[in-house]
Amino acid sequence: MHLRSAVVLSVVAVALCAQSQTRPKITGISHLAVYTSDGAATDHFYREIVGAAKAADPQNPQGVRYMINAVQFVEVLPLPEGAGINRLDHVGFNTTDAEAMRKYLSAKTWKTPPAVTKGADGSRWFTVADPEGNKVEFVEPPAHLKSPDEPSVIGHHIIHVGFLVHNRATEDTFYRDLLGFRPYWYGGMQDDKVDWVSQQTPDSHDWLEYMLTSGPSGTGIPANMTQHTLGVLDHVSIGVNSVPDAYKVLEAGNRLGGTHDKEPKIGKDGKYQFNMYDPDGIRLELMNFHATEKPCCSAFTADDPAE
Repeated sequence: MHLRSAVVLSVVAVALCAQSQTRPKITGISHLAVYTSDGAATDHFYREIVGAAKAADPQNPQGVRYMINAVQFVEVLPLPEGAGINRLDHVGFNTTDAEAMRKYLSAKTWKTPPAVTKGADGSRWFTVADPEGNKVEFVEPPAHLKSPDEPSVIGHHIIHVGFLVHNRATEDTFYRDLLGFRPYWYGGMQDDKVDWVSQQTPDSHDWLEYMLTSGPSGTGIPANMTQHTLGVLDHVSIGVNSVPDAYKVLEAGNRLGGTHDKEPKIGKDGKYQFNMYDPDGIRLELMNFHATEKPCCSAFTADDPAE
């Protein structure tokens, strides 16, 4: 009888170990979390200009969510003391099982919290640091999703987020080697220089964009970087079928207040885009789902996201 119990326990232990070695799905971008120094101005930007639905933040009672769809949003948090020019708190990715993801990373010897946190809405999440110290959150959305009331939102899909990166190879050890992100496109302001590296999440066509800095190598924000430049790097992108058409909607609705590009333009990736900036300088980019011109530097190596 004791032998049978030992065998059963051994089988269970092996099963649990195997389960911890299996990465659950990463199903796309969840959110970008940013700081604000002026809550009213930031509210106007995300609610009136972008058209997102304002919602309570089940993770932080001091925060606010601006919903793009039921599982994607911009989270706005009060500016903490000592933030300096930084306005980025973290990026978030959706996963099918937050606890399984935590166990997977822990089994791979990545530093994780001892448990996931459960939100008032039923969501589960935990936060880790990537190799350069950027905070990354894995979110399991609640089982019963409620579609936000956002009839005026300029687009319904966050297709990518980006942030400052010093070393592409170092970051790849986490995003590509450990998590399974897949190459999508890379390019730069000059054809022979790589400034941007786009890598899709393993189980969707949303992507993370490394915004490579030419400043000192290492981690952290370069001492000579301005808040505007950092806000260009730390950004969120909403996909649309036609940026020129979306621009016309904003223009017709008198929704072009604040800082923004003069007009839509075609980027180095061959896609139309239009940049707007929240009151603290975080860039919100409207981008076509598909390229209308041949991209510079590299071909696309995976399918585009869609509405």
